[in-house]
Amino acid sequence: MDEATFAAPLWAWAAVGAVIAVMLAVDLLSHRDNHVIELREALLWSGVWITAGLTFGLVIWLWRGGEPAVAYFSGYLLEKALSVDNVFVFALLFGYFRVPAAYQHKVLFWGVVGALAFRLAFIFAGAELLARLTWAGVVLGTFLIWTGWRLAVRGEPDVDPDHNIAVRAFRRLVPTEPRFHGGRFTVRVEGRRRATLLLVALVAIEATDVVFAIDSVAAILAITTDTFLVWTATAFAVLGLRSLYFCLAGLLRHFGYLRYGLAVLLAFAGAKLILAETPVGKLPVWSTLAVVVLTLSVAIGWSVFAARRERRRRAGD
Repeated sequence: MDEATFAAPLWAWAAVGAVIAVMLAVDLLSHRDNHVIELREALLWSGVWITAGLTFGLVIWLWRGGEPAVAYFSGYLLEKALSVDNVFVFALLFGYFRVPAAYQHKVLFWGVVGALAFRLAFIFAGAELLARLTWAGVVLGTFLIWTGWRLAVRGEPDVDPDHNIAVRAFRRLVPTEPRFHGGRFTVRVEGRRRATLLLVALVAIEATDVVFAIDSVAAILAITTDTFLVWTATAFAVLGLRSLYFCLAGLLRHFGYLRYGLAVLLAFAGAKLILAETPVGKLPVWSTLAVVVLTLSVAIGWSVFAARRERRRRAGD
């Protein structure tokens, strides 16, 4: 990787890394007692993470100017929106494994740490491909359009871990216990270290998130190939994933049409990547932000209207 790959001074990368590490440490210490996350606490932490993400966007604006800041905010909103789909799948996985509510935050915390690592690797790999291979944008764009189509037409996702290659391989290679042992990921049984069901649930979430990471990183690279902006937008959006889960897990079915909005955004990102390799060139970053905001507003408004109409119909019946 050359110096341009990092797209920002190394001190900036180090500073952001330190901030993220401190935020993760504070979050871990605040929840070390494995208590059940109530809605009020989840809303408070969501506010903290959102404030941090927006504040960093203002820092980008003051440091590097308006266009990079708009690219950051566009990527941040897109990753945040795609995280809603993650939340739905995580809720299904927790239900499948019957993970006690008191331990769900612990699983999500380490899941987020893994998600950040995977995304960082995918960001550098994707940026390198786009920089070195002229046809990589067309391939990634086609992949995003196909992903958007699949999201729009699919039913409820299959979350059966028995169909997950990573989970099956883990159970085959690592001795596991078929039950929970409090909040522990491993336990010693008859002198032998075994993985608990809580660790199997974490592996399932990490394996599922790899697919989400590929989609979201490719979509944000369609907005900008500045790896620093892509990484920070992704990181600050993912940091709030745990709180978002506890805020939305019980409300997701009220946003039934949101997945169509996400499908449109993925297809738009794919088209944007493909157009960048044609005489049309890259679309203005301001237009991307407008499309993201408008699409999400329409999808959420449509979902809320449909939910109210359904409640009134049932009340009338």
